Amino acid sequence: MNALAQIAEPALDVTPEGDDYEIVRKVIELITLDYRAQPSLDSIAAELGQSPTQLQKVFTRWAGLSPKAFLQAVTIDHAKRLLGKEGLPLLETSYEVGLSGPGRLHDLFVTHEAMSPGEWKARGGGLTIRYGFHPSPFGIALVMATDRGLAGLAFADLGGERASLDDMTCRWPNAAYVEDLEATAPYVRRIFDRAQWSSDQPLKVVLIGSDFQVRVWQSLLKIPFGKAVTYSDVAREIGQPSASRAVGAAIGRNPISFVVPCHRALGKSGALTGYHWGLTRKRAMLGWESGA
Repeated sequence: MNALAQIAEPALDVTPEGDDYEIVRKVIELITLDYRAQPSLDSIAAELGQSPTQLQKVFTRWAGLSPKAFLQAVTIDHAKRLLGKEGLPLLETSYEVGLSGPGRLHDLFVTHEAMSPGEWKARGGGLTIRYGFHPSPFGIALVMATDRGLAGLAFADLGGERASLDDMTCRWPNAAYVEDLEATAPYVRRIFDRAQWSSDQPLKVVLIGSDFQVRVWQSLLKIPFGKAVTYSDVAREIGQPSASRAVGAAIGRNPISFVVPCHRALGKSGALTGYHWGLTRKRAMLGWESGA
C-alpha cells in the first residue's frame, strides 16, 4: 500500500449512522444556498420531511451548533464580507443578507448629541444626573441619565457599587446626582432587551467629554454589530492616524459602556487588551453579541 493510500484510508469510519449524515448535509446545503430567505427551523424541517424537534437534535448533535446558530454564522460571515471588502453601506448590507433592515444587523439604534465645550468645561455644572443600579447580563449596571438622554453606563460586581459610582461621578464632579431607579429602569430595558431595539424609537445618548473624546466615541458608534476594529482603525477614522495611543485613552474613558461599543475596539495585534470594566466582561459582551 503506498503512502497516499495510507493517508486516504481512515482508521475509523466516522460517518453518522442511518440517515443522519444526509439530513445534516441537506440542512447545511439549504442554509448556505438560501440564507437570504432566513429560513426558520419549521420551514427547513418541512422541506426535509422532518419534525423540527428531531431535526434540531440531529443537526446539533453532529454539527455542534443549532440550525439557527449556523444560519446566523453564515449570515454574519456574508455581512462582514459586504461591509469590509466590498464596502457596502449598512442598509444595503442588511437587505443583501436577507435581513429586514439595519435594525436586525446592528445592535442598538442610537441618536446622540454632544454637550457643548462650555458645558463640558463646567465639569457637569448645572446638570442633574439621575442614577440607579440594576441587574444586567454583565453584572450590576449603573445607569446615569440627564433630561436629554443616557449619559453613563458602567458595571460593577456585587460589593463594588460604591467604587463604580465614585468612578463615574468624578468625571462630572459639579453635577447634582439623584438616585432615581424609576427614571433609570426604562434605559435598562431599552438597552438589554432586544425586543425593544428599534429604529423608530432610537435610544437618546448624551456624550459628555472633550472634543477629541467625543469624536472617538462617535467613531465607535459606527462599528457594526459583530465586527471589531483596532485603535489604529479608529485613529484613521477620525483623521488622526498617528494618534492611536490617545485614541486608546479616550476609548478607556468612554462613559457609556456597551451602548457606545468600546468593547469592539482591539489592540493592533487583535488582542482584547484592557477594558475599564474588566476583560472578563469584555469577553462576555463579545460572546453575547456573537450569539445574538
